[in-house]
Amino acid sequence: MAIKIGLIPGDGIGPEIVAEAEKVLLAAADKYGFTLDFEKLLLGGASIDATGLPLTEETVEKAKACEAVLMGSIGGDAKTSPWYQLPADKRPEAGLLGIRKALNLFANLRPAYLYDELKDACPLKPAMTENGFDMIIVRELTGGLYFGKRYTETVNGLRTAVDTLTYNEEEIRRIAVKAFDIAMKRRKKVTSVDKANVLDSSRLWRAVVEEVAADYPEVTLEHMLVDNCAMQLVMNPGQFDVILTENMFGDILSDEASMTTGSIGMLSSASLNETKFGLYEPSHGSAPDIAGKNIANPIATILSAAMMLRFSLDRDEAADAIEKAVEQVLKEGYRTADIWSEGCEKVSTDRMGSLIAERLR
Repeated sequence: MAIKIGLIPGDGIGPEIVAEAEKVLLAAADKYGFTLDFEKLLLGGASIDATGLPLTEETVEKAKACEAVLMGSIGGDAKTSPWYQLPADKRPEAGLLGIRKALNLFANLRPAYLYDELKDACPLKPAMTENGFDMIIVRELTGGLYFGKRYTETVNGLRTAVDTLTYNEEEIRRIAVKAFDIAMKRRKKVTSVDKANVLDSSRLWRAVVEEVAADYPEVTLEHMLVDNCAMQLVMNPGQFDVILTENMFGDILSDEASMTTGSIGMLSSASLNETKFGLYEPSHGSAPDIAGKNIANPIATILSAAMMLRFSLDRDEAADAIEKAVEQVLKEGYRTADIWSEGCEKVSTDRMGSLIAERLR
């Protein structure tokens, strides 16, 4: 039976990079003996142009009928696009927030991996990255400070703002389970990041994570305060395997970790719900200034497709093969413009996708 995958080409460079990921997925399916059935879905600016809305019920229902969804990029130029003359709840990004909520995507995964071939682009000192690094940040996405009660009022003549940080044990437990499940597919180490020396929410976080850890005796658990983690990410990133943390800490740490890789064009991401369903997308934006020029880097989207095979479809062998094909192409010296350096061969978006697909075969 064919595996049904939703494809959201999106806006800007989205259609170009999604096309290359589709090409690579088909090559992987052919090699490893499974069948994929793709369905194109509308979201963001493309949906506004077609329907007047950034997200329709039709897209939500079609997405729910898929085993996973792969997305390009959403949005356009905020200064020139007519999409940004609309009210905030009708703009492209509202569609992305809406589909995450509709699909209950509470777990965000952000890998950070340093390729040997791109070490020169890493801003860290060579001594700190000589052995490379390969980590994934598992961030709780629908709770915490960003979703708590908030208000601004005047108290004794002073404007006073209040934001409420709230987590219950079930919200913590389900994201911890995701992190430990992912660790079982990797090097079996979880670093849980909190601020338990100050915050009650972090003390509950730590207690629940330890309860979950008891069900995973093969996985090593360590706790780390968030300020120390921020320091360790730039001093010794190679120590991390899976970093588990709450919403705001994860927002900050994942951006810090991404910059240590040297190029956001290489960074994949995923958002998962309580089943194996996930929405997979590159970490970068829609880059409207280069849309249609066939120069965008498709590797982040291709690596997102590999994540989809691993975490939603349990096709680990095919996922490994895609990641190795990407590494092989980089070793051979092929680069898109964003990662090009002297002595390498500069290639187009579609050429990069074809090269990776060819290495798979």
